[in-house]
Amino acid sequence: MPYHWSENVPHSPGAGPDRPQVTLTLWPYRSLPPQGFVAFIAVTFVLLMVPVLGLLGQAALWGMLPYVLGALALTWVLLRRSYRDGALREVLTITDEAARLVRIDPDGRERSWEANPYWVRVEMQETGGPVENYLTLHGGPRTVEIGAFLGPEERVALRNELVAAFANPARR
Repeated sequence: MPYHWSENVPHSPGAGPDRPQVTLTLWPYRSLPPQGFVAFIAVTFVLLMVPVLGLLGQAALWGMLPYVLGALALTWVLLRRSYRDGALREVLTITDEAARLVRIDPDGRERSWEANPYWVRVEMQETGGPVENYLTLHGGPRTVEIGAFLGPEERVALRNELVAAFANPARR
């Protein structure tokens, strides 16, 4: 799953050992690791060059070459964009006093939401939402979506874990 729970992480200034906290970090899943990027581009280049080899020494080579190199360049650009978008993070921190969700966009911009954990409700719209199994946190000044980039099954599992985390009296 593209998320990780940690308990009793280093506390913020002013927080003591009597103030436990639980942190959930979420990130988009990436099926192609950065190490595989180079291999994928190399294999794609070789496969795109196969039809070009038959045109060596012919004028048609110059007509086909821009399209082959353009396809390779577009693949490169789109994969790089995918990796940049993968830098997205959501961090939910739950303490006795506050539940805080921070979304860190790929450009470094942060958006945050905070509410009293006692009043936070975890809700899921199985249908009718922007996506299947639309997962939200209600409480504080507004409602926020969490885990928009997760798959429907992952959002169901996350909902169950969030309900348990907000209901856990040992955390309070």
